[in-house]
Amino acid sequence: MNAADTAFVLISAALVMLMTPGLAFFYGGMVRVKSALNMLMMSFVSLGIVTVLWVLFGYSLAFGDDIGAGLLGNLDHIGLKGIRPDTLTGGKEGIPVFAFALFQMMFAVITPALMSGALADRVKFSAWCLFITLWVTVVYFPVAHWVWQPGGWLFKLKVIDFAGGTAVHINAGVGALAALLVVGKRIGFRKDPMRPHSLPLVMLGAGLLWFGWFGFNAGSALAANGTAANMALNTQVATGAAMLGWLAYERVRHGAFTTLGAASGAVAGLVAITPSGAAVNAFGALLIGVVAGAVCSWAVGLKFRLGYDDSLDVIGVHLVGGLLGTLLVGLLAVDGVGGAVQLGRQAAGAFAVLAYSFTVSWLLAKLVDKVIGFRAAEDDEVAGLDRAFHAETAYDHSAVGGTATRDTSPTSQEAPQHHKKVDA
Repeated sequence: MNAADTAFVLISAALVMLMTPGLAFFYGGMVRVKSALNMLMMSFVSLGIVTVLWVLFGYSLAFGDDIGAGLLGNLDHIGLKGIRPDTLTGGKEGIPVFAFALFQMMFAVITPALMSGALADRVKFSAWCLFITLWVTVVYFPVAHWVWQPGGWLFKLKVIDFAGGTAVHINAGVGALAALLVVGKRIGFRKDPMRPHSLPLVMLGAGLLWFGWFGFNAGSALAANGTAANMALNTQVATGAAMLGWLAYERVRHGAFTTLGAASGAVAGLVAITPSGAAVNAFGALLIGVVAGAVCSWAVGLKFRLGYDDSLDVIGVHLVGGLLGTLLVGLLAVDGVGGAVQLGRQAAGAFAVLAYSFTVSWLLAKLVDKVIGFRAAEDDEVAGLDRAFHAETAYDHSAVGGTATRDTSPTSQEAPQHHKKVDA
């Protein structure tokens, strides 16, 4: 066992765990106030559901020995059986399997949470929980096996996906597209203002994502070595460049540099460098970042042209950013790796995941809709999902406007009705 590398992977796992609450704040600030808590919960609940599934069978399906054809792992490690604290990974890393399993668990947790932003403001919380339970089981676990397990067919094809461009971002982005096509548009889409209720929360969430992403990307080296250092450096370079690329595009296109654009551009850069950062140099990372920032900024506007309601731009950022990063590594990889052959491999991997995830995600969304109904009731959607599903509101306005207590105020009986109107 290599103690230094083990510590590095454990710390990286903790950083990746922090990304899910960071994503919750990022998305939570972007929605209207009436459904802010619901948006937070749609991310947070993944920490519970996927953790349990990962221990029960997810790790075994994703990283168990291949059952044949490179499609899925076996069930030898159900409940993590057969693994001891001193059992080491089969490679040269010298780290415990438990450390690797924990690290990969956090990837499995955040991937379905990424999809939640596309469905904001309009789905039942119980339906969402059922959907992600099914989705990680039949979409994420198999795709993770394809990409990262030595027996997986994309791994054997030599598709470069260092930290999740295909398995995480393309997978989640196109899955979100399939689900929102089943669920439909929000009430008032393209008619009512649907501006973010708290841009400071968005910036906080983006900052936490940026911080945690160093564990996501550099930690995928599974060792404190030069590869991890290169990945960490390229993560920073691409993210900063993408933020500037996004801001430049929106300044030319819309005439302003927005805080939402800065946050979204940073996330686009993080997404795009994820599959490619260990295979390119700093200049390649700079180019990937600038391209991702500008192209993803353009791509978020497609929902208005094509008529699909991606509430928080999951498709424009994660699907498009994931595709860019996955394909560009075929052109920009150094040390003789890049070229037409590698570009073909990258395209095959990207579009295989895209096709599989879209098809199965659409079928799962249809199944959930038929069984329990995916869409929230119209009255609940209009009034806000926080009260309907969580019996809470994000902000307590009861003390606003005066210092009188509820017991002594002459209007105390009227206050609840007044505040209900404000929240709605």
